[in-house]
Amino acid sequence: MGKRFDELCEILDLEEIDLNIFRGANERGQVHRLFGGQVLAQALMAAGRTVENLVPHSLHGYFLRPGDPKIPVLYTVDRIRDGRSFTTRRVVAIQHGRAIFNLATSFHAPESGYEHQSDMPEAPEPESLPTWLEQLREHSDRVPDFESREARGEPPFDFRFVNLPTYLGGEGGRDPNLIWLRAGGVPEAHDPLLHECLLTYATDMSLIDTIARHHAKRTRAGTISMAASLDHAVWFHRPIRVDDWVLYAQDSPSASAGRGFARGSLYSREGVLLASVAQEGLIRAPRTTPDLTT
Repeated sequence: MGKRFDELCEILDLEEIDLNIFRGANERGQVHRLFGGQVLAQALMAAGRTVENLVPHSLHGYFLRPGDPKIPVLYTVDRIRDGRSFTTRRVVAIQHGRAIFNLATSFHAPESGYEHQSDMPEAPEPESLPTWLEQLREHSDRVPDFESREARGEPPFDFRFVNLPTYLGGEGGRDPNLIWLRAGGVPEAHDPLLHECLLTYATDMSLIDTIARHHAKRTRAGTISMAASLDHAVWFHRPIRVDDWVLYAQDSPSASAGRGFARGSLYSREGVLLASVAQEGLIRAPRTTPDLTT
């Protein structure tokens, strides 16, 4: 698990090739398209490399085209505004001369103010739950590319699912989808921007599955014909450390017209609300062949 985490930190260490232009390598093992969390995290890192003494407090991104895992991604940063309290950046990710993703992000100087938060839901202790790889092996008959996924080993984050994902045969339901996550290693230096980028990477996990859980009983688990992230937003509320357990509590208020909406709250193990997430995804049900015998 540590190796995959080290690789993630390496690809977040973007190459600056010109003023406001950065190049990012891709995760190994991506076959058909890039993982959206990678592009989100790299775009946030590119923006952060152009800002001093402020940390991101929000980001809003749109996925425009599937990313090609065979070539690096170029990130161009537009320095829209530099202010005393807030600084704004726009980032466009480019491959093959075309935009595949764009991001708007805002940075804020730390200050004091009112404090309140929602309560963390109850969840089993993360150590009591199986790892993602253990669950994958137990339900390998449901994973078409099981051997290649197993060969990649544990992901960069240690994910512990309270609810078995629907693509592994988990049951549907409307109750919150709860996931414990923790980085599979410790960053060499405590860089707040790196911790926020790492958390951003992890936030793209399982939101589509949270939408699918509402329909698993009707359509049979794992029978989504097409799914992809359309847009993604993160709000950072408090300082974050990803080398300790974080509870990712997700729900899905709505799905219609081939799109589903999911949101999530991320809490420290002590119950502190660290960040909030929202995502809309493309989620298409399989087409059914009409029974012409009746």
